Amino acid sequence: MHNCNCENPLVPQIVEIVKIIDETPDVKTFHVRNENGVPFDVRPGQLAMVSLLPVGEGMFSVSWQEEKEHLQFAIRRVGLMTDELHSVGVGHKIGVRGPYGNGFPVEACQGKDMLFIAGGIGLAPLRSFIKYCLKHRSDYGKIQVLYGARSYADLCFKDELFDLWPKEKDTEVFTTLDRPEEGWDGHVGLIPSYLEELNPAPEGKVAVICGPPIMIKFALKSLEKMGYNDEQVITTLEMRMKCGIGKCGRCNIGSEYICLDGPVFNLAQLRKLPPEW
Repeated sequence: MHNCNCENPLVPQIVEIVKIIDETPDVKTFHVRNENGVPFDVRPGQLAMVSLLPVGEGMFSVSWQEEKEHLQFAIRRVGLMTDELHSVGVGHKIGVRGPYGNGFPVEACQGKDMLFIAGGIGLAPLRSFIKYCLKHRSDYGKIQVLYGARSYADLCFKDELFDLWPKEKDTEVFTTLDRPEEGWDGHVGLIPSYLEELNPAPEGKVAVICGPPIMIKFALKSLEKMGYNDEQVITTLEMRMKCGIGKCGRCNIGSEYICLDGPVFNLAQLRKLPPEW
């Protein structure tokens, strides 16, 4: 059984790359359009399999769906397939199958204050939820975004971070770099320590977190120290996914399949899983 919002979860649709944005030295955002006009049905936090013939395919979070036929993927160059993908240009045709996974609980979070915590490329999956909240602004309370990276060059979505999002009603954006660098007058330090410095109160709030495993580990400890309970904390796990429909078993952790039961879990659910996540 699969939970793909599509006609056939194993058959990719051919899409055209219509825009490419260089986010960082190793991250590009690809804007793609479905050639046949068939709309995608994507929830924030869902993933899709992107294929580049004849090289291969990989699972990536949908970082935003601007229109029904348009998707955005922020993809980091980490291997053969992504190396090749980073070398193609506007007009190139690629395959997209999916979307897969449960997505973020956008309805359950309505009426709550939102705290988004991201490190590095971890902002890509959270971006879809952030932009959804901003698009449906009256459905959510205060929005806070805490984002960090190794250097200024490694910060993704700079226009939104420093210009667009801070202008939105009741929205705060906090950025930090791991170490000082020339020209940066913002915060310097690791995300968990900055989180404790900001000390956002847990009352009426949902915390959504994504990033490197070590960052998540210590940020979760910080949230617990500040009084957040396990049901208030949400994260997304995207490692090891291959088929997207629960057949290959690659993403299995304990009794859960990340592609079917996730990738979004709250901390209470994660505590029931083996510690390998």
